[in-house]
Formats: sequence, C-alpha cells, structure tokens
Amino acid sequence: MARLVAAQPKQASPWATPLAPSSLSEFHAAALDLSNIRKKRVWQKKGALRVAAGLSARKILIMGGTRFIGVFLSRILVKDGHQVTLFTRGKAPITQQLPGESDQDYADFKSKILHLKGDRKDFEFVKTSLAAEGFDVVYDINGREADEVKPILDALPKLEQFIYCSSAGVYLKSELLPHFETDAVDPKSRHKGKLETESSLDSRGVNWTSLRPVYIYGPLNYNPVEEWFFHRLKAGRPIPIPNSGIQITQLGHVKDLARAFVTVLGNPKASKQVYNISGSKYVTFDGLARACAKAAGFPEPEIVHYNPKEFDFGKKKAFPFRDQHFFASIEKAQRELGWTPEFGLVDGLADSYNLDFGRGTFRKAADFSTDDIILGKSFVLQT
Repeated sequence: MARLVAAQPKQASPWATPLAPSSLSEFHAAALDLSNIRKKRVWQKKGALRVAAGLSARKILIMGGTRFIGVFLSRILVKDGHQVTLFTRGKAPITQQLPGESDQDYADFKSKILHLKGDRKDFEFVKTSLAAEGFDVVYDINGREADEVKPILDALPKLEQFIYCSSAGVYLKSELLPHFETDAVDPKSRHKGKLETESSLDSRGVNWTSLRPVYIYGPLNYNPVEEWFFHRLKAGRPIPIPNSGIQITQLGHVKDLARAFVTVLGNPKASKQVYNISGSKYVTFDGLARACAKAAGFPEPEIVHYNPKEFDFGKKKAFPFRDQHFFASIEKAQRELGWTPEFGLVDGLADSYNLDFGRGTFRKAADFSTDDIILGKSFVLQT
C-alpha cells in the first residue's frame, strides 16, 4: 500500500524518514561545474532562462526526480526558492550529493526537498494525496501512459501548469529532417503513450507544456548512451557500428534539458506548446565514437562496421541508438523561449565522463558479448 513520507525542512516531522547513504558517494571528490544550473531567472547572454518577470515561489510537484533529469531540475527549482516535492516509490535515496557539490549546498538542498512516497499506478492514492497537499505546478518526468495523468489533474483542478517530459521518438519516421514540432507523429511508436498523454492534456484544457528531448546524455545517465562507448574505449576494444556509420543523430545534455524545463515555468509563450530540446549539432555514429574518445582522453578508436541483418543477437541490443537518421530542430525553443544549449558535444561528453564514468561509476557493467559475435564473423566489413 502506498504511503506518504514527507521530509519537512528544518523541523522534525512524524513522517520524515532517514535517507540511505548515497549510492554515488564516491563522487564527493569529483569536480562539478554548477554554473549551468545556478542561473538567476533573468535574461542571460548565453543560455538565458526566460521566465515571466516577478514569478513568485511555487509549490511544485515532480513526478520522479531521483534518477537523472529530476536530480538536476530539482536543484535549480530549490535554488530559485520554490517548494519542491518529489513523488517516488521510495526505492532509491531521495537525495544524493552531486560530484563537486559542497557539503553546505547539499545540506541546504536536502533540508528543503520534500518527498511524497507512493506508486503513481495507485490512482486513488495519487488523487487523495495530491488533493490533500495541493500543488501549483506539476513536472511529470517519468510519465509514460495517458491514464497516469488523469488522477493528477482530477486532484488539482486549480493547477497553474503541467509540464511534461515527452520524447522526439513520437515522430513518424521520415526522409525529410530535422523533425519539427509540426511534423507527423507515429501513433504506433513505442512512445505512443507519451503522444497520447499530450493529447489528453490538451483535451482537458489545462495549461500544459511538453518537451521532446532526442537522446539525453550526461552524468548519472541510466540509459547506456555515452556509457556504451566509454566501456569499449576503456577496454581498448574496437567499436562495432552498424552499416556505414554515417547515420546522423543528436544528443542533448541533461543540464541543458533541466534549464529548458525551468525556462517554460510560468512562461506564457509556453502555454499549450511542444518544444524539441537537444544539442545544437548533429553527429554521425562514427563521429560520436570519435567524440567520446576525444572527450575522455582516449586514442582515436578503431571502428568496425557490420551488417546487422547478418547477425542474430537474440534479445540483446548490440548498439544503443536506432539505426537511422534521427534528429530534431530546436529552433522553436531558441526563438520563443530564449533558451539555447550551453554544452557542445565534446565538452558535454567530457562533463559526463569526468563526473561519472571517469570516476569509476556507471549504471551497467560492460557486456561485450554482441561485440564478440560481430568481430568473430569473417565477413565483417572493413572500415
């Protein structure tokens, strides 16, 4: 049964629960540049956060918030003076000290963050607990299906804004790229639940905003995007890339995405709008392998191309990206929100490596079994 756990700031609470030590405590000696997540809410020359002037502190609920995007987003929101509550199942520590974050800054954040413990699939609990608490703004970071939104909206009839993390994966595959927000979408894609959620929000008439990231990377990334390359580079192994390697894709840094989420808060231009969010450059698969090597200080890698149709990998995934051109325009977000990514690809990958993999931490252990199958074939294409 879901239950409420709230850590009240600077005072004891009968609901407070002690946090387990951070699973990433070995990060304490790493250097983290927090300048990208400490911007004041004023116009900036670079990576401006355009938020409505005079926006007062809001009572904000983040659905999720302990794994990746929410870790950086919640830091900004708390720093800006908002009261932030994380809704999670409580299976992971609610806070963790970020690499390079001072003890004082972490203690301050930890004292202010609140926690609502429960399962978002328990719709009745969601309705009763949210209605009792009351929130001005909801950030839905981990929502996947449209039915997960209804109890939230039912519980909060006076909600000022619902900000949703969607995905650029909703777009219909096309030969005309980049994807724009007005492009056709694929109702059968594996992200159809996010597409249906956007439609549900619009049909309810609430003030909503949806961000559609492409591939997200950065410290704490639980999706093996850059980590997949770093494992192979560290082991000194060839990097197997499907087909020609000139497939074009796009990555966006998690801190840039977090800033984009803050930029739309209270912004009238973002009302009932969708925005693609990612990096400003596109990159080929081969180029990404070389960028990872450069960012982490490894020699230029040996790249091996192969035809995936000639292999049976079973249920294992041999490559972390979809084998196609896949990238989106971020012009709308830049034009309407005054947002722009601060991280270039190489320096963003360096930030990820230095604050995570380079410190000896990663989400998944190296698995080279599919690589060995590829490299063992006599008909592997030569680079």
